[in-house]
Amino acid sequence: MLLLEARQQVSHYGREMLRRGLASGSFGNLSVYVPEAKVMVISPSELEYDQVSPQDVSVVTMDGVVLDGTRKPSGEADLHRVFYQRDPEVGAVVHTHSTYATLMACLGLPLQPIHYLIAYAGAMEVPCIPYYPFGTMELAQAAYQAKGQGRAVLLGGHGLVCTGPDLPFTMDVAQQLEFLAQLCYRAHLAGGGVKLTAQQLESAFEAVKRHHTPTERKS
Repeated sequence: MLLLEARQQVSHYGREMLRRGLASGSFGNLSVYVPEAKVMVISPSELEYDQVSPQDVSVVTMDGVVLDGTRKPSGEADLHRVFYQRDPEVGAVVHTHSTYATLMACLGLPLQPIHYLIAYAGAMEVPCIPYYPFGTMELAQAAYQAKGQGRAVLLGGHGLVCTGPDLPFTMDVAQQLEFLAQLCYRAHLAGGGVKLTAQQLESAFEAVKRHHTPTERKS
């Protein structure tokens, strides 16, 4: 089986998404990029994560050709491919439908720097793009453009996309931003939180950077 270790990792972290409350059933998707082979390894479509085995995970080229896998790859494969094609620092993508991040996306509201965990976003805000139909290249391109230099973007009326150098760190980003989304929503109901400044957050950004510094990816 091609790229067994990477496929085992995707299978494992799919279960982690369920355990951490970041997804339910088969919704959401995740992938890793394998630079040596210039392919991505992505979760399958329409199969609940607690049933996904490594052989169910798809190996897909940057042109969208499926090389291996017993099931159809996620319908959001283009969303993942765009990040790998255009950003050499992205080694993993996690797309969740976690409750509060999705709620903020449905409100069309960005995640603001009211808590130091915004540092996991790699930017002072997690932007929210308008709604685009799921599974489309229009959605993929809009998400990439809005993310900018950060690690995350909210998809209007849809959910959250996080990127990172590897899957463990990117899953942490998704988890911490879900917590931040909960704070932002409750602060919004209460009239708005107090935004922290870049100077105040400098040490938090440095701490996250030390926690996991991206390595240069082979193209």
